[in-house]
Amino acid sequence: MSAETAPDTTARIDALLPQTQCTRCGYSGCKPYAAAIAGGEAEINQCPPGGEATIEALAQLLERPVLALNPVNGVETPPRVAWIDEARCIGCARCLAPCPVDAIVGAQKYMHTVLVDRCTGCELCLPPCPVDCIEMRAAPEAVNAPTLNRQRYAAHTSRLLHQAAERQQQLAEKKAIATRRSGEP
Repeated sequence: MSAETAPDTTARIDALLPQTQCTRCGYSGCKPYAAAIAGGEAEINQCPPGGEATIEALAQLLERPVLALNPVNGVETPPRVAWIDEARCIGCARCLAPCPVDAIVGAQKYMHTVLVDRCTGCELCLPPCPVDCIEMRAAPEAVNAPTLNRQRYAAHTSRLLHQAAERQQQLAEKKAIATRRSGEP
């Protein structure tokens, strides 16, 4: 393993993580957590969604002892997905932005719903909901495919970066117009 480079090790660790992007490990997503493990900055026992199976896989990969899941990061539970009580949903759209895989659909002032086959069970949609209309329920067996989760997270992140770049361009154009106007007699 010493011959491997850090990016190779990070990629191999990341491949073992569940890709829920839940941030319960203390990192912004699975890949930063994988990099922290590879860099010796984090222990292998900080992923509640991955639980014991992931800890064992990481221990084997990295030739480290198996550790118990760190209770500071949460407890292992069966896979769950978010569910929105559509009768109570007020359409505030606060749950849309924190979803790392765009599993919640809806629009401002309209009810929202969860695409169960996309939900990773990260629970990031729960805190921003002002009416507590979101709850976690048992996930169907086919949910939570790490490879698809990684792809959806990458698409989500790319979309956010694109939107931010567009917004910056719009602001720059407005500033240029305002600068031209202020220079006019």
